Amino acid sequence: MTDTLTATAPKPAAAQLLDKRALAALLACSTRHVDRLADAGRMPAPLKLGALVRWRRQDIEDWLAGGCRPARRGVCP
Repeated sequence: MTDTLTATAPKPAAAQLLDKRALAALLACSTRHVDRLADAGRMPAPLKLGALVRWRRQDIEDWLAGGCRPARRGVCP
């Protein structure tokens, strides 16, 4: 008997970008706190697509895995 592998389809590109609400939910904080973190340079910089502001999911996951170190230099922990 052979085992079958289930392949997972890659996520669509839109699912890999997080808006402020999705990011707040992922971080278990308020959207205002996301604003504060971004303004202070304590998290990865967002992408700005016209009027839209989005964060790459992979950048956020890497930031979390790295201990949430400030993204900008000169920012005190």
